[in-house]
Amino acid sequence: MVTFLSGGTGTPKLLSGAESVFPAAETTVVGNTGDDVVLGGHLICPDIDTVLFLDGGVLDRETWWGIADDSAATHDELHRIADTAGLPTGPQYLSDDAQTGGRAIGHWRRFSGVAEFMHIGDRDRAVHVTRTGLLDEGHSLTEVTRLLADAFGVDRDIVPMSDDPVATLIHTPDGIQHFQEWWVAHGGEPTVEDVEFRGSERAAMTPAVESALGDPVVIGPSNPVTSIGPMRAVPGFEAALRETPVVAVSPFVGGEVFSGPAATLMASVGREPATAGVAAVYPFADAFVLDDDDPTELDRPVVRTDTRIDDTEDATRVTRAVDDALAVIT
Repeated sequence: MVTFLSGGTGTPKLLSGAESVFPAAETTVVGNTGDDVVLGGHLICPDIDTVLFLDGGVLDRETWWGIADDSAATHDELHRIADTAGLPTGPQYLSDDAQTGGRAIGHWRRFSGVAEFMHIGDRDRAVHVTRTGLLDEGHSLTEVTRLLADAFGVDRDIVPMSDDPVATLIHTPDGIQHFQEWWVAHGGEPTVEDVEFRGSERAAMTPAVESALGDPVVIGPSNPVTSIGPMRAVPGFEAALRETPVVAVSPFVGGEVFSGPAATLMASVGREPATAGVAAVYPFADAFVLDDDDPTELDRPVVRTDTRIDDTEDATRVTRAVDDALAVIT
């Protein structure tokens, strides 16, 4: 068994070609939930759902978000109503009282559904409605994720990093913004002063996560700050990583990032936005997979390949390099 830590699109892209090397039935994915938001009363788990839809064969691989060829009648109607009624658009947080009222959600995660700022397809929305309903019935997020995986015919174990809420918050000169507001609504434009994982100190690893971290761990080329950082912030998570073999794939080639806001966020938390900075963030990693053109020299075993992942063939090549790195340290 092998466990993948997943957030954003980096690790899902790696998983898209991993089947011949790491069969789904023999792997577990621990998904980041720091990006989760409540939009219009429905809990959205973007990083969990990307893997769920990938393994279920319905992921939109153009955007690596949502369900391919999904309709958007509800989303479009929400915007028509708002425009016609003159209602405000853009991210609108619910009141401070509402952030923590009712079912425990956690600060800075609850948004109004008026003219929703995230594009949610109709089939995608059905997942969020079902998830929220099951949580309201008393199921844990881990249990709900398993039920949803069954509904999509997924063989892989997909588990959230915690059943407790953790919110990734971006501190900017304009104030605090949830990661989804900063990245989706504002395109990562406001300057980042710091990154906070609110609620992490009260979050706990589940038995499913503890069991998964007992196996060798692969960290794909996900954002070290906002994709993997929330997991590391959960008490006991990083300590568990120190006790198991860990291979990490760098999302950088030297000082160049493949995609996304990783460079900006690394710099904002005082880390070098480069492979060397990733190695410093991951002191528990026993080996790395780096690009052939990455000049970085590390004090740990390194396996090199072309780490760009544009298609399934690329993903298979990189997962073979991951397997070679695991063989060195296990």
